[in-house]
Amino acid sequence: MAEEKKNEPAVHIPPQPRELLEDRKLLDRPPREEMLQSETWRVLRIQSEFVTGFQHLADVYPAVSIFGSARTKLTDRYYHAAVKTAELLGQAGFAIITGGGPGIMEAANKGARQGGALSIGCNIELPFEQFLNAYVDKAMTFRYFFVRKLMFVKYSEAFITFPGGFGTLDEIFGVLVLIQTKKISDFPVILFGSEYWGGMVDWLRRMVLTANNIVEEDVTNIHVVDEPAEVRDIVVAFHEKALSRNHAKNGLR
Repeated sequence: MAEEKKNEPAVHIPPQPRELLEDRKLLDRPPREEMLQSETWRVLRIQSEFVTGFQHLADVYPAVSIFGSARTKLTDRYYHAAVKTAELLGQAGFAIITGGGPGIMEAANKGARQGGALSIGCNIELPFEQFLNAYVDKAMTFRYFFVRKLMFVKYSEAFITFPGGFGTLDEIFGVLVLIQTKKISDFPVILFGSEYWGGMVDWLRRMVLTANNIVEEDVTNIHVVDEPAEVRDIVVAFHEKALSRNHAKNGLR
């Protein structure tokens, strides 16, 4: 038998990507001869995913969605803040919805458990596997980002965003557009961490607002906070206001 080679560096084998994901297939243009058949069936799959999501989350109320980086470590101060924030919201009666993955998502689901609230994870198929964290009680996995994003908005009373990257920014600005265009109302967008988010909000005021590309109301919908209790108080106040308005509309006291 050949002698084992010593002191050789370990060979790193990168994770292999999955088969092309459904949302990538949707956005890629197929050859003309395949288009009608493949696109028709894809529309039906999208419809099925919407129906499944609605059925899965229809009884969830009230709830909030919490976003942030999947890369946040357990030792990070924002991880601990997300746990405490979700715990306080859970104790106030809100279910917690996250993307179901690691980092801030895990922290929020963990806090939901500690607060005695329903802990929900809406996972997404990615090129490399993203596993649901251990603190999710109610889970589903989506193929399409836009279907998943709709579920976050439809079943949430607020968006709470901890430091994150492109995905977190996408969620923030997506919901701000919905508020600006009156597609949703009384929907607080809460950015946790003034050190992280303050510069972005300052830029919106200094550049975007000054250029008349947004109005003052668009910026006042954004709440920048540094304490978990502040998040709870904002969410509870908005939720109570919405309940009062609905009662008045329906002639209830």
